[in-house]
Amino acid sequence: MEIAYDFLLKKAAAYCSKQETCTADVETKLQTWGADAGQKEKIISYLVEQKYIDNERFCRAFVNDKLRFNKWGKVKIVQALRMKQIPDNIQQGVFGEMDVSLYEQILDELLHKKVREIKASGSYERRGKLLNFALQRGFEYAIAERLINKMSL
Repeated sequence: MEIAYDFLLKKAAAYCSKQETCTADVETKLQTWGADAGQKEKIISYLVEQKYIDNERFCRAFVNDKLRFNKWGKVKIVQALRMKQIPDNIQQGVFGEMDVSLYEQILDELLHKKVREIKASGSYERRGKLLNFALQRGFEYAIAERLINKMSL
């Protein structure tokens, strides 16, 4: 049974209106709703043309949300964006606009909070656990190491 194009278009437009979406998310939804390949292509091109979908706008919002609310580092954010099939050139542009001082401030706050929770026998072990924590959050090794070295452990 073929699902009507107009129905799928309205449903996809409503989905895009509720939240910032990327092309891959909409393709997945259309697949779930039973759209065929021709319908998917036509609907997505219409939604991009009408600015319902804008991968750069999505990327900017995604990076901002994951950094500020989830407190993720660049490595983890890049991995999530790759899973959403956001092109590297868009990612690089958005990361180029990112406030480096805010990025480091977020990691610094995380580290200071975490150091109080860590149970370690010495400063070497404590530094290792902090570094591991920062890396698991997706922050780069060099930045994490520099901020940990500034701390008095």
